Amino acid sequence: MAGCPIVFLLNADNTLLDDDGVRQDVEDRLERDLGVASRERYSRILQGLFAELGYRDYVGAFQRYQIDQPPEAELLSLSSFLLEYPFGRRLFPTALDVLKRLRKLAPTVILAEGNVVFQARKLERAGLSEAVEGRVLIHARWETALQEVERRFPAEHYVLVDDKLRVLDAARKIWGTRVTTVLTRQQVDVSGANSLRTSPRVDVTITRISDLLGDLPRLWTAPQLIPRVRTREMRLLAPAE
Repeated sequence: MAGCPIVFLLNADNTLLDDDGVRQDVEDRLERDLGVASRERYSRILQGLFAELGYRDYVGAFQRYQIDQPPEAELLSLSSFLLEYPFGRRLFPTALDVLKRLRKLAPTVILAEGNVVFQARKLERAGLSEAVEGRVLIHARWETALQEVERRFPAEHYVLVDDKLRVLDAARKIWGTRVTTVLTRQQVDVSGANSLRTSPRVDVTITRISDLLGDLPRLWTAPQLIPRVRTREMRLLAPAE
């Protein structure tokens, strides 16, 4: 892919898609089928894997849950529930509209963390892969692989939208002033968001992904966005329909 003036990079879980809601639904289903104790055991395993891996490994948690457990036919039903889960229902409002708008301006890429098979299925069933014309990259922890992003999608400047400060910090260390970092706070208490607006770690803070429909010009005021790119993209920017 030839170098572009600008490329948009958006995290999937808890930026475009409510992964906390997915977790809640999976655990509720487990409790309904197997009881409170099973739900609590699975939740502990899932949280332990999250601390270890940096993402929610639903499939891996089911595998660990089965260790030293008697065979349970209900787990087959739960596996099917997870694989056939209607992820499109868990998209944040206007997530697809945001991707459509950004795609009109510049190449737009989804960065997903997690199991490559499960995440690929999730993004496909949610309609996210199609929304970015298949520009999807999946990795276990993106702060360790941003140079691969640059190799596959070279650009003069990146706009990275993520809910994880560790990824945004890593991007700043690698790309310096070639990246505009956007922190989305829609899945956490936003009472402290104002203090983050002035933090050198984040250029722009938004409370929900839909802010990129109504407040997209804020990106162009970020000092890191080089003037030539900023001027070009502002000419392309049209009011949201």
